[in-house]
Amino acid sequence: MRAPDFWSGTGGGLLPLLLSPIAAIYAGATARRVALPGWTAPVPVICAGNATAGGAGKTTLALDIGQRLAHRGIAAAFLTRGYGGRHKGPLRVDPARHDSRDVGDEALLLCDVRPTWVAADRAKGAQAAIAAGAQALIMDDGLQNPTLVKDLSLLVIDGGFGFGNGRVIPSGPLREPPEAAAARSHAAVLIGEDETGALARLPPGLPVLRARLVPGPEAAMLSGTPVFAFCGVANPRKFFATLQEAGAVIAGRVPFADHYPFDAGDMESLLAEAERLRAVPVTTRKDIVRVPAAFRSRITVVTVTLAWEEPARIEALLDPLAARVPIPA
Repeated sequence: MRAPDFWSGTGGGLLPLLLSPIAAIYAGATARRVALPGWTAPVPVICAGNATAGGAGKTTLALDIGQRLAHRGIAAAFLTRGYGGRHKGPLRVDPARHDSRDVGDEALLLCDVRPTWVAADRAKGAQAAIAAGAQALIMDDGLQNPTLVKDLSLLVIDGGFGFGNGRVIPSGPLREPPEAAAARSHAAVLIGEDETGALARLPPGLPVLRARLVPGPEAAMLSGTPVFAFCGVANPRKFFATLQEAGAVIAGRVPFADHYPFDAGDMESLLAEAERLRAVPVTTRKDIVRVPAAFRSRITVVTVTLAWEEPARIEALLDPLAARVPIPA
């Protein structure tokens, strides 16, 4: 599903007001759920979460942290709900056996870096990952999931979208008020410039780490090249802007709903349009795993990574957790 237009911007109009009683019930239910006790793992648990429905850069942050822990010699594992997949877990993701219909698209990205477990119940997933040798756990999403106690919770904020219209689902995109999410977080990670004033809703004492998305080397190869861009991510505008910043000439663009399951008919139409425009078809790394395998070789994938304004600050947050990693016998 695509997020309704009134979720962004100022949130004015009659519909958000009419939905506000349901939003109050939703917010209350979330508050009661996050107050429940969770299981404390014997290894450090890091959570990349957010306050809004949809993407804010959580998976990109989780991947970055996974690589940082690997550089320290720590065998971390990823935990994810597996949104869009049919398996509830606990299940270790195997790209040779599982596709996005099984485990969702994020899980397939994560397992390229570290072992990844899909689990609706994060505590059970954590237990399975630890039994398989994980020395630390990185949660992609799960800030509102109480089943596993977090040692480091990072509130991820998309600078371009912020907190949308500032209202809770279904009146707006918020899973809970930002103040509530911030109160359970050890730091916020702002990705991009704060275009909406989201930081003003955070408590003054909460550390804010700043980062930006940097396109991979394949983007530079598209400089001056006509491209036909398509994607099914939470913020398609961000992907199209990344291509333009890299110098690509966007001859056409098609945004789909987040996690859109592409089929053969979709791909035949998209590739035919790219051919008509004499443009290179391009999409994101998150989208390509949802493209039928027979079409993937005909599409250029543009990757992104995080570039930190002050890399030492994220390393400083990881330092005390790394010191607690159990040493194998």
